[in-house]
Amino acid sequence: MADAWGRAKRALATKLCIRLPDRQRALEDAPPPPPPGREAHHPTTAVEAGPATGEEKARSPSVSSRRLSSSGSRGSKRVCAICLGSMRTGHGQALFTAECSHKFHFHCITSNVRHGNHICPICRADWKELPFQGPQLADATHGRARVSPVNWPQDDGHMAVIRRLSNSYSGNLLEQFPVFRTPEADIFNDDEQIDIQSETVEDSNAVTGSVEIKTYAEVQAIQQSVTQKVFSILIHLKAPKSLESVSSRAPLDLVTVLDVSGSMKGAKLALLKKAMGFVIQTLGPNDRLSVIAFSSTARRLFPLRQMNVNGRMQAMHAVNSLVDGGGTNISDGLKKGAKVIEHRRLKNPVCSIILLSDGQDTYSVPTFDDGVQTNHSMLVPPSILPGTGNHVQIHTFGFGADHDSAAMHAIAETSSGTFSFIDAEGSIQNGFAQCIGGLLSVVVKEMRLGVECVDEGVVLTSIKSGGYASEVAVDGRNGSVDIGDLYADEERGFLITLHVPAAQGQQTVLIKPSCTYQDAVTTESIQVHGSEVSVERPAYSVDCKMSPEVEREWHRVQAMEDMSAARAAADGGDFSQAVSILEGRTRILESQAAQSSDSQCLALITELREMQERVESRRRYDESGRAFMLAGLSSHSWQRATARGDSTELNTQIHTYQTPSMVDMLHRSQTLVPAVVEMLNRSPTVAPSRGSGRSVRSTKSFSERLA
Repeated sequence: MADAWGRAKRALATKLCIRLPDRQRALEDAPPPPPPGREAHHPTTAVEAGPATGEEKARSPSVSSRRLSSSGSRGSKRVCAICLGSMRTGHGQALFTAECSHKFHFHCITSNVRHGNHICPICRADWKELPFQGPQLADATHGRARVSPVNWPQDDGHMAVIRRLSNSYSGNLLEQFPVFRTPEADIFNDDEQIDIQSETVEDSNAVTGSVEIKTYAEVQAIQQSVTQKVFSILIHLKAPKSLESVSSRAPLDLVTVLDVSGSMKGAKLALLKKAMGFVIQTLGPNDRLSVIAFSSTARRLFPLRQMNVNGRMQAMHAVNSLVDGGGTNISDGLKKGAKVIEHRRLKNPVCSIILLSDGQDTYSVPTFDDGVQTNHSMLVPPSILPGTGNHVQIHTFGFGADHDSAAMHAIAETSSGTFSFIDAEGSIQNGFAQCIGGLLSVVVKEMRLGVECVDEGVVLTSIKSGGYASEVAVDGRNGSVDIGDLYADEERGFLITLHVPAAQGQQTVLIKPSCTYQDAVTTESIQVHGSEVSVERPAYSVDCKMSPEVEREWHRVQAMEDMSAARAAADGGDFSQAVSILEGRTRILESQAAQSSDSQCLALITELREMQERVESRRRYDESGRAFMLAGLSSHSWQRATARGDSTELNTQIHTYQTPSMVDMLHRSQTLVPAVVEMLNRSPTVAPSRGSGRSVRSTKSFSERLA
């Protein structure tokens, strides 16, 4: 009888591809289970995939009744505590019963364990036996699994494996034991389908107005006989107003690339999860989200998925399952993010990547000891660069004092995105909120500004376009600026300079501006023509006051140039020179502000003073000065709001590029943040930060509460 019993068990194990541990093989020749009433009760960890097998039916009635009483009737409907979906045995779903008797979908709990969670989601009991999804290892530890083959989902290709944790185990499970996952596909064409027809808005809802073009000449008149070699004109553009409803805005495809390396341990990772929760809840049902997590390598948590009720729930589960550990491979994270963008089957009208990291990429970018500057732009995958069919902006967020601000700024600049500096842990969500507020209000796509000279002899000599690509024709008779996307109510100003010849008549027509773009909501191509710009040409000398709009823009452009020069001096170690450059520009602006009390001028003064303080020494510059300056340069280069440091009051004073949509989203976030920040500030003790001489608050208990 014993031999027959052993042969039956071996046959079943062979059919299911389950290796029996040595301890269990030693028991194969043991007699069948004892009669009813004599079997000792042992807590069992089980994977169920269907109705009871013959072995289960052979169990004693007392054991069967005890098992049914703890889990309920087999025909009753139960709910998985992870996905909130119903659980029924015998319906093609594998179920897992933990040693604490709580039951879950097998695929849900394996995902939970795979991300480092080793406790019961319901009762928080520590588990000694953990489920994995993958082939059984040859050196499997002394675990046990009871698998019922009926209705097992055959397309999975993997058997259930129960691994017992050693009592001496410490550290990250993912480092101690290799997790067997299905190899990630080379093609990410599994994005969730979107119904293009259902997203088409009615014409009555889609009328948002058109881009406004205003022009301001340096002066209103030039004497007839005078040749003006440098004559300035400001071309000011403003996007249409904010859209009032979610259903009438352009849907978004968003890919977030998140650093989960070992330095993100504790409160950093907990607050990142909270910030991602805000993003997930803010996106609408027509928006799609995909999350890439990277440390030493990168992996995609889930494909582009609509943020409806089910999508949000699944996205939150995936994000909350993240654990820290490993190095920082930004390049691999961006490659995976670019692949998601590039391989989409269908595309929402708006698309962007958000990248957050608190460290330096040590895997892909070589470092040099001879002073040669590293080319950080190589971190951006070529497939999403400007000029390609899949170009998207990468908005980068450098987190903390140890991140590589030069690399993050270069990534953003190369992709036409913005770089933000997040100093305080509690500011992550606010930084994300401001960025999302813009992305969810895109009304203009692929915008291009054109400038055409009108009267003979008028020549275009330069375009001050900041980070935007611009060109001037060889003969100087026309020029253009590639602007790209605009958020609702967003404004752009471009200074152009002209050569204006002497005139014979009473007036000279200088230029005629125009712009072409695509309406992000209706996808309609639109062309807008601005009014011609002309100057009076009197025969006598005139004393005209310079246009305040043109003067203000010149101050902004010159301040940006001085910021760039100060940054170069500080990078070269000449901090006194950097301070001197910033002080000189501050004095000029202070004299201007005393005359006009211009708000933009006052904001520039506040910003320059803050930069001066952060470049006074090597320590201050490395700690926050470089990141603060680069975030400021990014903001002025693209004329778009960025997060800078941790001072809410300071950010309020210098954020001259915030749109109403950004402000509204920021206010929504700030109503949720104070309680979290207060908890963080009350966290006890101080511990040294890894890789830094500074001290940071220890937030272990705080992180545990947030996790």
